[in-house]
Amino acid sequence: MRRRSLLIAVPAGFATLAACGDNNKSDSAKASDSASPSASATSAAPPPKIVDGPLPAVTAGTTFGKKPTVAKGTGEPSKQLAVKTLIAGSGKTVAENDYIQAHYLGQIWDTAKVFDNSYDRKTALLIKLAQGSIIDGWRYALAGKKVGSRVIFSVPPTWGYGTSGNAQAGIKGTDTLVFVADIQNTFNASSSAKGTNVAQSDASLPKVGTNTDGKAPSIEVPKGDAPTKLVSKYVIEGDGDEVAADSSVLVQYKGVLWDGGKEFDSTYGRKELASFSLQQVVKGWAQGLTGKKVGSRVLIVVPPKLGYADNPPPNSGIKKDSVLVFSVDILAKM
Repeated sequence: MRRRSLLIAVPAGFATLAACGDNNKSDSAKASDSASPSASATSAAPPPKIVDGPLPAVTAGTTFGKKPTVAKGTGEPSKQLAVKTLIAGSGKTVAENDYIQAHYLGQIWDTAKVFDNSYDRKTALLIKLAQGSIIDGWRYALAGKKVGSRVIFSVPPTWGYGTSGNAQAGIKGTDTLVFVADIQNTFNASSSAKGTNVAQSDASLPKVGTNTDGKAPSIEVPKGDAPTKLVSKYVIEGDGDEVAADSSVLVQYKGVLWDGGKEFDSTYGRKELASFSLQQVVKGWAQGLTGKKVGSRVLIVVPPKLGYADNPPPNSGIKKDSVLVFSVDILAKM
């Protein structure tokens, strides 16, 4: 079982992509053997005051992306949110409600006990920096920081787990937590694929726009019969890691019907990215994205047997046995 961070709440997927009758558990549902600060409840606490310290020292692994060793806290920790930028990045600025990708380590102030870290998993956390998705201490500490930054911060119970603590993580209701986070990337509703345009020379297939301005690409469906087998082709080829069959991905997408070209779903229209495990979506999506590189835009044509067949989602605008056409920007994976 792959261990995953408890920072993660249930991934935000969309009903039109959910696999009908799929009993597979999501990655997050399998995370019961991990220990770290997920948002177990929405905090009603007012915003904290951001202070400079006190904060313990990082004694080893001091470069960005390396697993840090953090000293035990000395004295009483702040009752507010202590935040310090150890390495100042020069990338995009993180905003609340962005998705962030970050490596991190978390430990308890009084004991220096590490309750979770992503470095050992060799997989950065990918999560929405939003209330209810992550503990509030993260939201307030990282908003406004730049990609490429390493930030150390301490989180008292008020903006962590409250008086209940987190028994699974070994965190008591009185524990102040210390985190080091290496911010690798940030994504929002204007994020797009980033790579090299690939020639779309097959006139029998839909043609997808190559704009990367955060606006929805055009999808021109040709006249004629739809393919009977799955089609998955690069429109823009990125240079990131390949998506695995069990990966969770962060995407922008647009879906239209082959018959008539009518749009039935789009993250662009909602101005909200989608995040989900490939084990949670229709087979055409899972098979179509497996092996494709992060940063890419992919054309996927899904035949009914790999889509919804005779059981489309209610009120989706999708008829029985519809062939579906998608443009998918793979922004990140974990």
